[in-house]
Amino acid sequence: MPAKLILLFLIIFIVFSENEGFRFKHMKNNYLKSNNSNSGYFYKTLYFKQKVDHFGFINNDEFQQRYLVYGGFRPTQDGGPVFFYTGNEGDITWFCNNTGFMWELAKELKAMVIFGEHRYYGQSLPYGKESFKDPTKLQYLTSEQALADFAGFIDYLRSDWYPGQKVPVIVFGGSYGGMLSAWFRMKYPHSVQGALAASAPIWQFTDLVDCGAFLKTVTNTFKHHNPTCADNIRNSWMTINKVANNSHATLEKSYETGRKTIGDTFKLCKPLQSIEDVGTLKAWLQETWVDLAMVDYPYPSNFLEPLPAWPIKGVCSYLSKPLTTDVSLLQSVYQAVNMYYNYTGKASCLDINQEATQDLGTMGWDYQACTEMVMPTCSNGKDDMFEPVEWNFDAYSKQCQKQWSVTPRPMWPIIQYGGKNITTASNIIFSNGLLDPWSSGGVTESLSASLPAIIIPDGAHHLDLRSTNVNDPKDVTQAREKEKDIITQWIKDFYN
Repeated sequence: MPAKLILLFLIIFIVFSENEGFRFKHMKNNYLKSNNSNSGYFYKTLYFKQKVDHFGFINNDEFQQRYLVYGGFRPTQDGGPVFFYTGNEGDITWFCNNTGFMWELAKELKAMVIFGEHRYYGQSLPYGKESFKDPTKLQYLTSEQALADFAGFIDYLRSDWYPGQKVPVIVFGGSYGGMLSAWFRMKYPHSVQGALAASAPIWQFTDLVDCGAFLKTVTNTFKHHNPTCADNIRNSWMTINKVANNSHATLEKSYETGRKTIGDTFKLCKPLQSIEDVGTLKAWLQETWVDLAMVDYPYPSNFLEPLPAWPIKGVCSYLSKPLTTDVSLLQSVYQAVNMYYNYTGKASCLDINQEATQDLGTMGWDYQACTEMVMPTCSNGKDDMFEPVEWNFDAYSKQCQKQWSVTPRPMWPIIQYGGKNITTASNIIFSNGLLDPWSSGGVTESLSASLPAIIIPDGAHHLDLRSTNVNDPKDVTQAREKEKDIITQWIKDFYN
């Protein structure tokens, strides 16, 4: 998604069967420990045979979709709800490790826990290593196909694991996974009883929200900690441009010297060879500020990088005073980003081309962003702390053609999922933290009694889905209580 997200190592024994037919009774007392600090529970890794194309009748190819399952909370083999996580744009084990609230609630409500992996991510590759090499094979990477995967699996779950039983299924998801949870309830209301869509920017599309809202929210999160910090970041873009173009009075008159000054100041692993490399540096810096807003958690975490509690407060400690010289500003910006990428002190240099985590499927999301997940972003440098950049769909489309040989369809999500006209839907909780930039495209006001919006003023990216922590703000604790009450009522309504 919309986010680039560190590997939390798992000890997983892969259980595979060509004619996979594991039932709950075969899994009892046969779970493997998940080595993660958020759940600390046990689960099995299994596979389900899926059709590559659910909507056509020519391509009959199939693939193995990975899912994680734990049924140890259920007191008996019969009955009880199912909590199903609609997988995101990455390795499903990573999301399993960072969704502690779902585990906690499942323990309390005696639910089976299942995490479904999204096609073309993690180990669920329809065509293996060839999945991203052939456009005719990659075309099946869509949200619609992914939802159909989940619907097919849940149908199998009911018929094969719960024959003759009534089973309420509640779906959970955060970020893009939250979008899928909301859309799943909209598209397959007969399949699931309700959905918790956390930090789900289902309105971050063309003509639904202003393209500048996202980066304005990032800026407000930094201002929340220190207004001067945001001012210094805003001023840094002009300074980088000036030094890179060598208009600085104390520098030698060569572009190479200006780029070398920037590279040395930031202790980059590779020198800046061209003005295009300077553009890459600025894009890397922008992504850093965005990521910090996403993971501004009230306790130490390693969701994207190992970070202290309230990391923006730490970053802004280097940018808390007005910085009037180019040298002092660049050095302070370096210290700020070095805290983000090198909090452990193990990195000898900063790599502006390195991904934050290998668990996110960058290639897959880049393709989705070039087809149906077009989320316009712009900035004006006044309402936000970023370099002014207009949204240019034509340039965006040309880049997609160059990279993937596809033309984006920016209006398709609105046609497919209803845009803001979703009041006919029901039983969806939309939760958003106001520190999270993706809240700009989320549902932040209740649309009906069955479409409640829960706001977490001190919450970053799907904080409510993470494990309970002694340092949690009061507002996230209250949000989880509301979510528990609503989900409990959904389950009661199902049985009644």
